[in-house]
Amino acid sequence: MKMANANFDRSSGTKTAGFAPAALIKSAHLIERVGLAAIGGSCGLYVAAALLRRLNELPLSVGIVLLMMLFGAFSFYVGIDLPRRSARRSASIQRQRWSPDTVVEILSAVGIFLAAIATFASVGIIILDETVSDGWLALIGGGWMTGSSLQVAAGIIARSYGTAENAGK
Repeated sequence: MKMANANFDRSSGTKTAGFAPAALIKSAHLIERVGLAAIGGSCGLYVAAALLRRLNELPLSVGIVLLMMLFGAFSFYVGIDLPRRSARRSASIQRQRWSPDTVVEILSAVGIFLAAIATFASVGIIILDETVSDGWLALIGGGWMTGSSLQVAAGIIARSYGTAENAGK
């Protein structure tokens, strides 16, 4: 057994094999991503339901709900679980310097915030059975769409930057 795969158990003073098979780790990561997609889809469902309470006469309302759920699932799948970067370590973060990592972090954070606030407002509208103005509905729908789009942009930038960075090494 290699030392890299062995952990020293301090309580008993013995070495134990502490490793996780790559297939198990990949499966866990896939399950995590599917869970994030389910959260994004449910956020899209809540926002669509709140918007359609006022605009239920639309002939394509089922299609709109489905599209919002799919876009929400895609945005959370791509945008939240970003590849880990070396810039996240505090030793390598430099003040006053913009990098793709900084842009990705900001896009992801703002996107998650906007999507979460829009979802929170939508659930409140549904639960409290409130009727809100068209302006508020547009603000909620626009905030959710902007937030989800920012998450997609963050995920694409992080993955393309990571691929280009790894190809250069």
